[in-house]
Order: sequence, then C-alpha cells, then structure tokens
Amino acid sequence: MADITSTPSQPGVPMRIILSIPVIGWIAKDLLHGDKDNIWYLLVAVLSLWAAAVMTWGIPALYLPAVAFVPVMWVILLLITRG
Repeated sequence: MADITSTPSQPGVPMRIILSIPVIGWIAKDLLHGDKDNIWYLLVAVLSLWAAAVMTWGIPALYLPAVAFVPVMWVILLLITRG
C-alpha cells in the first residue's frame, strides 16, 4: 500500500500577490486563517479610517466613497435587468 500524504494546495498567483502586499496581505491572511471575529475588527478599522478622513478633510471625504461606488451600482443594475 502506498503512503499517500495530502499536501495543502498552494494559493493561486493572484492570491499570492495579494498576500505578499505588506499591510493588505497581513489583514487578508488574518481573515483567511485567523479567528472568525476578525472581519468585525476590519470593518471597525475601515469605519474609523473613514471617520478620521471626514474629520481631516470634511465633506469631500464623506461623499467620495459614494462616488467611487457608482460604477459598481451600474454593474448591479445591469445584472438585475438581464435577469
């Protein structure tokens, strides 16, 4: 009988590139392999950064994320209309 050992699959090239970026990669590794509560910590951190940006730059920092999501909303509307 042959000794079959399962080796963990290597992540693809795009995932390796994302995981190699210093800060983003650390967060992504923690979300993938860490505690399940880490997503909430990430959301709190993003909201805190957004609040700090609003306090620093004012109203433009408040509405620019909405402007950035306009193309995403167009894609969603197109997908809805296609059925």
